[in-house]
Amino acid sequence: MAKTGTTSQGLREAIERSGYYPALVADAVEAAVGREAVASYLVHQETTFDSNEVRRHATVLVLTGTRFIVSHTDEQSADSTAPAPYATTSTESVKLDRISSVVLSRVVSDPQSYKPGTLPREVVLTIGWGAVSRIDMEPANCGDPNCEADHGYTGSTTADDLSLRISEAGDGPETVRRTLEFAQALSEATAVAGT
Repeated sequence: MAKTGTTSQGLREAIERSGYYPALVADAVEAAVGREAVASYLVHQETTFDSNEVRRHATVLVLTGTRFIVSHTDEQSADSTAPAPYATTSTESVKLDRISSVVLSRVVSDPQSYKPGTLPREVVLTIGWGAVSRIDMEPANCGDPNCEADHGYTGSTTADDLSLRISEAGDGPETVRRTLEFAQALSEATAVAGT
């Protein structure tokens, strides 16, 4: 379930509607936003299945005039260190000029019949700001199948700080539309911040 909008009050209402520890999530997000005005937001709750357990996770993305704020809240089962279930919440505040990429991947059905404005059936929003990078390495070769020389390694680095998958089937068409709106707002804000 994802919600988007443009006001602090709307943000709080979206967090409350998600139903996922709303007081905890709102407190963490509002502390991170501080006195800045909210330009856009996205609230996404996801349920996953881990062995015999159902786990919930909430991500809140907030765009202000100067920052991108991301908050994650996860619930944890009781374990040897905690006799009762508990939740962890973290927030990160990133200056807009630090965001290096906003990638929006769209999956559309029946592409030969696509009409502009048609919602994709799924979107993946990936945002990079350099906090987390993935390096994929493999042995380099010269193309000669009989060559036994050591050519070192080749690879690529990918910024992969945050990735959210939103689908029409799982989250609903309105959620897909709202994710597109947030991605556009963030992309436009980072373009302005970079000038």
